[in-house]
Amino acid sequence: MMQIPEHLYQTIRSVHGEKGEQWLAGFDKLLQGCEEKWGMTVELPSPFVLSYNFVAPAVLRDGTPAVLKLGVPSREFRTELAALRLYDGRGAVRVLAADEELGALLIERVQPGVMLSSSGLSDDDAVLAAAEVMRRLAVPAPDGGEFPSVADWAAGLARLRQRHGGGTGPLPERVVCRAEEVFRRLLEEGGGGLFLLHGDLHHGNILSSGHGEPGWLAIDPKGVVGEAEYGTIPLLLNQLPPKGQREVIRRRMKLLCGALGLDHARLLAWGFAHAVLSTAWCDEDGVGDIPAALERAAWFEELLDELNQGQ
Repeated sequence: MMQIPEHLYQTIRSVHGEKGEQWLAGFDKLLQGCEEKWGMTVELPSPFVLSYNFVAPAVLRDGTPAVLKLGVPSREFRTELAALRLYDGRGAVRVLAADEELGALLIERVQPGVMLSSSGLSDDDAVLAAAEVMRRLAVPAPDGGEFPSVADWAAGLARLRQRHGGGTGPLPERVVCRAEEVFRRLLEEGGGGLFLLHGDLHHGNILSSGHGEPGWLAIDPKGVVGEAEYGTIPLLLNQLPPKGQREVIRRRMKLLCGALGLDHARLLAWGFAHAVLSTAWCDEDGVGDIPAALERAAWFEELLDELNQGQ
């Protein structure tokens, strides 16, 4: 019988409610069923950091190493699977098997699988490595509405107001109002084309593959349709040093804009709007550090105002 770590147990309950409780109650049966169905053995306990899903290494009958990912069935699981299939190994891991109804995904195991966050690269080199992964993942937005759009994600601010009777709860009214205005403006203007973005591409979701060039592969895509600038934000906000964080974000933006030909002003504006949205998600899910998220939004706002004043 597998013991799910307490922090993961509580996160699943908080995020998914009764549906999460039912999933947790049937977890052992689900795990055993996947082993039988796909002819593999899961290696326990899992050495991976578990946040919202159960993830563990596995070995197929023929000795092929793999990774099993189990989560409460949701749209996010379906879009992750669809994104990985569209990427088809170009900059991301390959899908070996999947069951959408069960929320079960079997993917190739990246080896040696060192996270970009633990690679020992300088911050500049890590950003440039991530930029190359972004380049390889640059898939034009598919037709059909299978994936959520940035506009869909932005609706999280409307839900924030619904939860708080038209107010903004723990988020400052001024900050939310400005984020809503920025989302509206950017979405109306349009940018340099729409792509299927990873949606959560940060240092912990990029692993060393140990073969070929550039030797890095992405895992755990969310799959969201938006501008290329929007796809950089998780990387900008991840793996920040204790001091001088705003300046690190500034330098990372300069590197990414140069490497990928991005629009600096739009990147900053998207960064501010998304950082506020992330804070609203913290309130919605009951997970995360709201004051820290608001501080990140403030950094983007300050940098955006500096840029606007200099023009």
